[in-house]
Amino acid sequence: MSDLKDELSPMLKIKYFVILSLPLSCSVLSETLWSDFSATYLKGNNYEVGDNNRQVLTLEYASGTSWGDIFTFVDRLDSSNGDLETYLEFSPRFNLTQLSNDSLLKDVLLATTVEIGEASTNYLYGIGTNLSIPHFQFFQLNFYYRNNELQSNNWQLTPAWSVPFSLGNSQWRYNGFIDWVSSTDTSASGYNFTSQLAWNAGEYFQLKDALYLGVEYVYWHNKFGIAGIDERNANILVKWHF
Repeated sequence: MSDLKDELSPMLKIKYFVILSLPLSCSVLSETLWSDFSATYLKGNNYEVGDNNRQVLTLEYASGTSWGDIFTFVDRLDSSNGDLETYLEFSPRFNLTQLSNDSLLKDVLLATTVEIGEASTNYLYGIGTNLSIPHFQFFQLNFYYRNNELQSNNWQLTPAWSVPFSLGNSQWRYNGFIDWVSSTDTSASGYNFTSQLAWNAGEYFQLKDALYLGVEYVYWHNKFGIAGIDERNANILVKWHF
């Protein structure tokens, strides 16, 4: 990837530092029940809005705590035309009601997200749920009100899931999410359906940590709220959990 030392604005640097330090601060103040950290490399040739050819490095952290859960990630996008972009989300959810694992509805939570891009910061808050569905490692459904910095506020519905499965002696995983957002006076309603199908090569090579090789496919209808811009984009995926 090209040089990543291009300058960010001082305020943006402060936002990134604060958001990236929050998971550590939260874990110190609570009991961490589980955690996962991963790095992902993606390469695709069919991006819309900007250059078509991009490489993406993603760092992700997820954890379950005594008060709820955290998911955060930062994307570094490197386009073939030299454009560089950083995007970050921080999504803590706070327990409201914990139900039985034997029921479909396991938990109800206060769901929040901060989206930090190069040009704007958006704040989302609403209700989240954890559902107990056979064969799914997890299935979440979150409904948000979006407080947008550069356009009218709107609504978002986001299911997210992970399904581990075996094919013979090989271990696979199907992960994904759908972000559906309502229209505003300046943007169209749309949805981003992103999923990953990957094989755990770490077991085959007898590695200590999981190393997934596979593909990520994105179908993004009305990308960024731009009517008529639909992205259909397959990416090579390499994901290392450590």
